[in-house]
Amino acid sequence: MNYTRIMQSLLIETGPQQCSQEKDRRILTFHDPKLYLECVHQWNELSGSAPGSQHVHYSPLTQSIIAPSSLTAPIEAEFRQDITVEEDSQVCIHAVQGTMDTGPGVPWGIKQIKAPQAWSLSTGHRVKIGVIDTGVDFHHPDLQYSVTRGINLINRNMLPYDDNGHGTHISGTIAAANSTQGMIGVAPRSTVYPVKAFDHNGSAYVSDIVMGIDWCVRTGVDIINMSFGMQTRSRTLLEVVIKAYQSGVIIVASSGNDGKRRSVDYPAKYSQTISVGATDRYRKIPSFSNRGQYVDIYAPGDRIVSAWIHGKYHEMSGTSMATSHVSGTIALLLAQKPGIKPATIKSLLKRTSVPVRLRKGRTLSDSGEVHTLKFLREGLKL
Repeated sequence: MNYTRIMQSLLIETGPQQCSQEKDRRILTFHDPKLYLECVHQWNELSGSAPGSQHVHYSPLTQSIIAPSSLTAPIEAEFRQDITVEEDSQVCIHAVQGTMDTGPGVPWGIKQIKAPQAWSLSTGHRVKIGVIDTGVDFHHPDLQYSVTRGINLINRNMLPYDDNGHGTHISGTIAAANSTQGMIGVAPRSTVYPVKAFDHNGSAYVSDIVMGIDWCVRTGVDIINMSFGMQTRSRTLLEVVIKAYQSGVIIVASSGNDGKRRSVDYPAKYSQTISVGATDRYRKIPSFSNRGQYVDIYAPGDRIVSAWIHGKYHEMSGTSMATSHVSGTIALLLAQKPGIKPATIKSLLKRTSVPVRLRKGRTLSDSGEVHTLKFLREGLKL
């Protein structure tokens, strides 16, 4: 097969203006690993600094090429029998804007799940948490010692700086470590690896998430926090989630803010993730949180104060906020018992949870709110 001819056709009439303006992207997943590697090799050999080449990306974990539709058309035509083609859908973060606030010390949600009582047993030391989000405020005084370099999938030449605030908020709940003047997170000695896949509006493409998970697995993170979702299924996203799960990475995903009783968003709906719903100060499920059989665990997600861009603090609500409480909780255990399988973690979270009340006063029977101290104590016995 003439790979060179096909790859050369990708370079024809792909001026930088055309590529930068095209938002219609495709994910091409190859069924044959050898064919995928050959195509990538030929593209790298031929493209160099050619206009448009920076708009082509890869996911080795799923054997996928991601590029604007105009660039992928020749591959689709030639390898129709050998690839799966998927439209690159948009994904949104799971949070509702709140108000500016001041440093809360230990936020109410972290107190409610009994994290402070667990810090004598573990503070999450050296556990690596990939936060696929809008980036992080590297200069925030509460996060200076909690964040490492990470990756920017939107602009590969820049650090993953947060231009939205959501990613900084999530990172603060997980790993903030400034109890004297600012706030402290659930696992203050864990390390956040920020993966900027979302833009300043809180939007991303499935391909950005796929590449983010791919990067996290290859970087060796222990946990991936995914506080976002979409309502359409994606074969490529499922594929990369399965690969991460099989490699032992624990994926914690927000269930969504649509108030649904029998469904959750993707990727939380995949069984390989830990799906998280939100609770309030009274251990009730707020009206915005999705709930039901697909939610594995609940955590505080209503009016949560955490770190914000420009060194500030912000109150936000959403299953996004709940998810970060669970990621921090898992980090506390992994610091003491590394290598625990994702399925074991999910089962332990459920077994050690405390009852959640529904709005009508009834108790939720199928899952409860995370109890960090009980989870850690039981996990240390494994």
